[in-house]
Amino acid sequence: MEVIKQIIQAGRLAPSGKNKQPWKFLVYGKAAKEELLAAMEKGIHRESSGNTLLPDSGYGLPDARNTLRIMSEAPTLMIVMNPYGKSPFEKITVDERVTEIVDSLSIGAAIQNMLLEAEYLGIGTLWIANTCFAYPELTACIKEQGQLIGAVAIGYAEEAPGQRPRKAMEEIIEYRF
Repeated sequence: MEVIKQIIQAGRLAPSGKNKQPWKFLVYGKAAKEELLAAMEKGIHRESSGNTLLPDSGYGLPDARNTLRIMSEAPTLMIVMNPYGKSPFEKITVDERVTEIVDSLSIGAAIQNMLLEAEYLGIGTLWIANTCFAYPELTACIKEQGQLIGAVAIGYAEEAPGQRPRKAMEEIIEYRF
């Protein structure tokens, strides 16, 4: 628990728009983690069986199944919530959308801080966005107000995969003077 607290402390110290600190971290292990995994599996199954909420994202389902496997192997899962946010399936105003973008950027900074701290501590992590495929199932399981942003699997890594390919600098930079 002390290592988890140290990782979360790194996230807590991240910058955030208007210092709003729009994050809440729910830490799951043991039986509670199993319930979360069952909800994730149920959502992936729903999406795969044609009752889809994300009809243009089906190409990501094989990766979501692999993510579920990794989640099941990790001893600890952390759900990341924006307590001020709303479900992506709700209509929101333009002002609310701008606030949501700022909050998401802030939460991304917090998650990156946590991943860097975990790496420093020798802890393996996986930043998970595939929760989108099981959004209603997971939020029903979590029973928490706000927007489910994603999850982080945490544990001692059994492997050290190489860096994933990156786009060439020429593809991502455009200078305008």
